[in-house]
Amino acid sequence: MNSETLPDSETLPLDVAQPLADARAYADMPRLHAAYSWARANNPLGRAVVEGFDPFWAVTKHADVMYVGRNNDLFHNSGRSTLLMDQATLQQIRSISGGNPNLMRTLVQMDDPDHRKMRALTQAWFMPANVAKLEDNVRGIARAEIDAMAALGGECDFIDKVALGYPLRVVMEILGVPREDEPRMLKLTQEIFGPEDPELNRNRQNAPKAVVADFGAYFKTITEDRRVHPRNDVATVLANALLDGEPLSDRDLTSYYMIIATAGHDTTSSTIGTAMWALCEFPELLPGLKADLSLIPAFIDEAVRWATPVRHFMRSATADAELRGRRIAKGDWLRLCYWYANRDDDVFDQPFEFR
Repeated sequence: MNSETLPDSETLPLDVAQPLADARAYADMPRLHAAYSWARANNPLGRAVVEGFDPFWAVTKHADVMYVGRNNDLFHNSGRSTLLMDQATLQQIRSISGGNPNLMRTLVQMDDPDHRKMRALTQAWFMPANVAKLEDNVRGIARAEIDAMAALGGECDFIDKVALGYPLRVVMEILGVPREDEPRMLKLTQEIFGPEDPELNRNRQNAPKAVVADFGAYFKTITEDRRVHPRNDVATVLANALLDGEPLSDRDLTSYYMIIATAGHDTTSSTIGTAMWALCEFPELLPGLKADLSLIPAFIDEAVRWATPVRHFMRSATADAELRGRRIAKGDWLRLCYWYANRDDDVFDQPFEFR
C-alpha cells in the first residue's frame, strides 16, 4: 500500500478500500492480502469510500466481527442489503423487488422476531438426535463418491467430480429433491452465487429475478406434492408449516428452500475443495491424519478457517453506537470481513499458514 494522504483518520486509503469492494480481488491474493494487512495494522475499523458504492465500515478484527454479529438488536440484517453490492445493482434489485434491498427474505436477511419464528420451523428437524439418523446414509453417499473417484484412474478434477457433487447429494436428500434434479439445483445455485461470473450468469439484465423465479416454480411443485404426500424431509416441514397460524407466503417458502438448497452445499463444497488443496500443498499432513484420526476434526476446522466460504455479510446500525473509538451513526452500513477476521494474528498463531 502506498502512503497517500487520508482525508480523515477514519477513511481508508483508496488503494486499500477498492480491493475490499472488488470481487475480482480474490483472484489476486497479494493485492487482497496487502489491503487487509494494511487495514488491520493501521485502521482496523475504517470507512471505505469507493466510487459506485455506498460508503461502508470495513470491520476486519475478529473481536469486532464477533461483537457486531452477536449484537442483533443494534446491528440488523434487514433494512439494507446483506451483501456488498454496487449502487447500480442495488437499484436494479429494488426496482424488481418493490423497493426491497434483497431479492430474497431468508434467515440471513431477517431480524427478530421474524428470524426466531422462521428458524423455529425447522429447528426440531435439525436437532442432533434427528440428524444422527442420517449418518449411515451420508456415509454411504461418501463411500459411493470415493469409489467413483477411484474408478477415474488416479486423476480427476476434484472440484467437479467430488467436492460439488457429494454435499449437493446430501443436502438435496435432506431437502427432498430427487436425484435427477440435482444438476438443475447446482446450475441455479451457481447462477445465484456467480452473477458477475461470465461462465455462470445468464448474461441478461433481469437474470437474478429470473433465477429466483425458477427456484420458486420448481419448489412450488415440491410444496404441492408434500402437502398431499408428506415424507421425512425438510420440504414436508416447510410445505405444511404455519407462521402465526398461516401457511408461509410464496416468497418466504421460496427463500427458505433457496437458503438450504444453495448455501447448504456451496459452503461445504468450498471447504472440501480447500481441504484437498491443503493435502496436496502440504503432503506431510496426510500421513499424520492417517496415523491419528483424532486430528481430523481440527483439520476440518482449519479448512473452514482457511476457506472462509462466506467471505462477508453486511449489517446496518439501528442506532448511534461506538466501536473501537469510532462513532457509528444510525443507518450506517458495516461489512463483516469474515475472511480476514479468520486471519487475525491476535486470535490465530501464524494465521497465513494452514495448520
